[in-house]
Amino acid sequence: MSVDIRAATIADEPAVLDLLEALFEPPGARPPGYTRAHAATAFRYAVDAGDTDLLLALDGDALVGMASVYVLFPSMRFGRRVWLEDLVVRPARRGQRVGKQLLDAATAWGQAHGCAFLELTSGAARADAHRFYRANGMVESSVFDRPIPPRH
Repeated sequence: MSVDIRAATIADEPAVLDLLEALFEPPGARPPGYTRAHAATAFRYAVDAGDTDLLLALDGDALVGMASVYVLFPSMRFGRRVWLEDLVVRPARRGQRVGKQLLDAATAWGQAHGCAFLELTSGAARADAHRFYRANGMVESSVFDRPIPPRH
C-alpha cells in the first residue's frame, strides 16, 4: 500500500512526538535523559534547519511512519553523507512497504542534497530492522560510540 511522503511542518510536532514513542517499545528502550521537551526542541531544529528534514509517511491524514534525515560533514574519503535517524513505522503498518518508501525517500533526499552515501545505526537487538535494511540493499558495518557526559 502506497503512502504519501512529505517533509514535516511545525504543525506535525504532536503527532511526530507521539510516533517517536514507538521506538522505545521492546526491543528498544527510552534513551537515558530523554524528555519530550528535548525531543520537541530537536524536532523544531529539524524542521527549520536547511540540512535536515523529518520525512513523514501519511495514509490520508494519519501519520504511519517517519524518518529524520541529516546531512553529515563532508568526509575526505566519502564526501557528503546523509544520516538516517529515527526510522519508525507504526506496528500495525509494518510489512506494508511503508519503511521501504521512507528509506527510498531518504535516499532521494540525500541525492537532492549532494550526498554520496546513506548511513544509519540500528541497535543490536533489532533483528527485524536488520533484516529489513539488508533486504533493501544496505550493507552492515560496525559503529562504535561513546556517550559524552554533560559539562557541569
